Amino acid sequence: MFIDMMAGMTSTDVTRVIAGPLLASEISEGTSSLEVADAALYAGWFACLGEPTRVRLLHQVAGAPAGVTIGELAEALGIGQPTVSHHVRRLADAGFVSMHKEGTSTIVSVNSACCAGLPQAADAVMGLLAQRPCCPEDLPADVAVRPMSDGDWAAVLRIYGDEIATRTGEPEPCLPTRDELDREWLPGHRWVAEVDGAVVGWAALSPTSRRLHAGGVADSEACVAEDMRGRGAGKSLLRTQVMAADEAGLWTVQASIFPQDRSTIALYHSAGFRTVGVRERIAQVGGHWRDEVLLERRRG
Repeated sequence: MFIDMMAGMTSTDVTRVIAGPLLASEISEGTSSLEVADAALYAGWFACLGEPTRVRLLHQVAGAPAGVTIGELAEALGIGQPTVSHHVRRLADAGFVSMHKEGTSTIVSVNSACCAGLPQAADAVMGLLAQRPCCPEDLPADVAVRPMSDGDWAAVLRIYGDEIATRTGEPEPCLPTRDELDREWLPGHRWVAEVDGAVVGWAALSPTSRRLHAGGVADSEACVAEDMRGRGAGKSLLRTQVMAADEAGLWTVQASIFPQDRSTIALYHSAGFRTVGVRERIAQVGGHWRDEVLLERRRG
């Protein structure tokens, strides 16, 4: 059975399943085929979550990084412990959660690798992982993108600090300094977005490696002020960024994004990026390990 196939699945297994169909050699004319085994695995995941109670339980467990007992789950959801135990066992069989005993209590913990992979499985099924054409033309008329100047640093650092606080919960001292960013960011690949003359976002490229053979590979960063999100500033910035990268001869632009940040992943997809896979435990934020989704855009 499909659920049996997922029992005991490791983080590496999940990443392999997600990234397997996405290799460049398997992409032809912007599409990729979904292997039978991968389709079966994804179907098992989706079937397990076809019961609303399991979806509610998984949501509750995911919100308790240290784990939660069967009794606490029953109390939180207002359902009986036997029902909770039954559905948690199904979630464990599918690889979404793990269980262990502490005294007389059963502790349920989320399998973060499997849950990070679930959104990517949905993207694979919907054909969203193959590289998309660049670039969107439906840009907002009131957003202007121009090269960043020295006078923009205050606005850029303010937006960057707000972004870090929102995404990670980290205090402002972890914000890079102007001098650090000036050394890191590539000249000629720094952009700001304006609305009514005010800077509302920025985008920049940094070299992935200082080695000569990787000189055409760069890391993308972009931030938009929280009160301006959804206005198309990010889309306008990324369009300008990748077109300038193509003109400069960069052959790969990549980005690393937390799996939970689905809107940003979708934004990069719209600019021609494809999801390569999930890098497990690649960053530490607030003392906790975080996974990242790796996306890339290859020059034609």
